[in-house]
Amino acid sequence: MSAITIGIAGGSGSGKTTLTRHLKEHFASNVTVIGHDSYYRRQEGKTYEERALQNYDHPDAFETDLLVRHLQTLREGQSIQCPVYSYVDHNRTDRTVEIFPTKVLIVEGILIFQDPALRDLFDIKIFVETDADERILRRALRDVEERGRTLRSVVTQYLTTVKPMHEQYVEPSRKYADIIVLEGGHNLVALEMIMQRIQSHIEKT
Repeated sequence: MSAITIGIAGGSGSGKTTLTRHLKEHFASNVTVIGHDSYYRRQEGKTYEERALQNYDHPDAFETDLLVRHLQTLREGQSIQCPVYSYVDHNRTDRTVEIFPTKVLIVEGILIFQDPALRDLFDIKIFVETDADERILRRALRDVEERGRTLRSVVTQYLTTVKPMHEQYVEPSRKYADIIVLEGGHNLVALEMIMQRIQSHIEKT
């Protein structure tokens, strides 16, 4: 099987997940989705309070070399054991999920274009761009409603790590993108173009 590998990057709350969800729903079993967040490093020996204060927006927070190996394995037609991360506990769990190769591999994450070894594995690199004010509002709603965070903790994290790391690492990686998508999954014109490219690949394989 010849898989096409697509990277979807962009700032936290930019709409990466919405775009990815549209593609997954449209192509169903032809698509495998992997989140870079699943590869956050396990934090041994740290209390919950210590884990909560870690910088999760720095490249060193991720075990990206493991993701690179897993992507290579999937592209070779073999399954992987993908880590499972708990946002509630701020730590990687002991569980894994078996992921099988498909015709389309999508990797989503804020820093997936920052690492050269990972970046080179993508056939198509998409950067989702959304206004900063909208991104922080989306992130606040998501973290409070879905991840059990307090609004104060979300604001503190945004000001101390998310915003500076976005400016230092995420935004500069935009230059590596093949496609810039404004407003993520809400940009129907861009979504249709991406779907056509994927459909063309599926029909050829």
